[in-house]
Amino acid sequence: MNAIVKQHLIDPEICIRCGTCEETCPIDAVTHNDDNYVVDAEKCNYCMDCIAPCPTGSIDNWRVVNTPYSLDEQFSWEELPEQEDIATDEGAAATMEALEDEISALLAEAHKGTGGKPVAPASAAKPSVNLYSRSKPAIATVQGNLRLTEEGTGNDVRHIVLDLGDTVFPVLEGQSIGIIPPGEDAGGKPQGVRLYSVASARDGERPNTNNLSLTVKREEVGVCSNYLCDLKRGDKVQVTGPFGATFLIPEDPAVKLVMICTGTGSAPFRAFTERRRRTMPSVKGGLTLFFGARRPEELPYFGPLKKVPPQLMTQHLCYSRVPDAPKEYVQDRMLTCADELSALLKDDGTHVFICGLKGMETGVDESFASICRQSDLDWSAVKTAMRESGRYHVETY
Repeated sequence: MNAIVKQHLIDPEICIRCGTCEETCPIDAVTHNDDNYVVDAEKCNYCMDCIAPCPTGSIDNWRVVNTPYSLDEQFSWEELPEQEDIATDEGAAATMEALEDEISALLAEAHKGTGGKPVAPASAAKPSVNLYSRSKPAIATVQGNLRLTEEGTGNDVRHIVLDLGDTVFPVLEGQSIGIIPPGEDAGGKPQGVRLYSVASARDGERPNTNNLSLTVKREEVGVCSNYLCDLKRGDKVQVTGPFGATFLIPEDPAVKLVMICTGTGSAPFRAFTERRRRTMPSVKGGLTLFFGARRPEELPYFGPLKKVPPQLMTQHLCYSRVPDAPKEYVQDRMLTCADELSALLKDDGTHVFICGLKGMETGVDESFASICRQSDLDWSAVKTAMRESGRYHVETY
């Protein structure tokens, strides 16, 4: 019998073929064909560099085998094979247990650089994930496509409503869906799936409707963003997902939410706000929003935000390109609210959510560190404790 090994595999039912794992792998152990992304067992050294960046978790799969699955076998899969029953004696069982421990330790080390493995809020609802894939997508119909930013501004941001009809597609606030744009890339392969955060509450854009909404910014060379922004009412769209199991709204009405975002990173927070407004109308306050844009005309949902009562949410709208006004980013406004944020960080009922462009993360982190220093707190320790208890959540792109 060959030596028992634990083989790293990619789940083809969950994978959205985004290519992140192949780009991340430092030793070219990940490759793909027109059907699947796969891991070469002869090359993989369990460095785990590919684990944290994967947006769906499809990369985090393992099988204990006597003989590793070949690349050709993996390319042919539509789903992962079941774990074979190979622990036929005490020695094999011990080997399997040792392999489990080794991989667990490697995974723990892999997550250290990202602040630890993300944890969902304790009171969050249990999400459904990966119900629909590229090979078996859900079909949605466009119900509406509304421009959120003013005409003539550099930012063309759209609010797009997709009707799921009779399709069962349960999605929670904070989750994402995948969109499959039509056509092929420059290499003649089908376009990759793109992820977008859902901007509506779980019971629909309008209560008790089987639809959802997205917040999409048109990018000059963005294949999927241009496809979505050009959609007309009645067009059909292929949808995968839902994705995401940790960036979820707590259901506990006593919880306080600090939401920090830029641009289309506002999508999940629109969903959070709608969920709170619909299900907890008697709860006053508890929501604090820091929202950054270049100008008011380019801030998505600027009009609707003005209608959110201050009793429900404290708003800090920050602008960096207003004529004759100093530049202000979300991290700058955070510093002016140091006392408020310090009190929230000391409260075990506070959850922090950050969503937007990856570049914002450093500035926000530095502001939190500065606020903590003023209050004799150790931000590193505070952040670690919050993350481990499912109270600190970051989703940047």
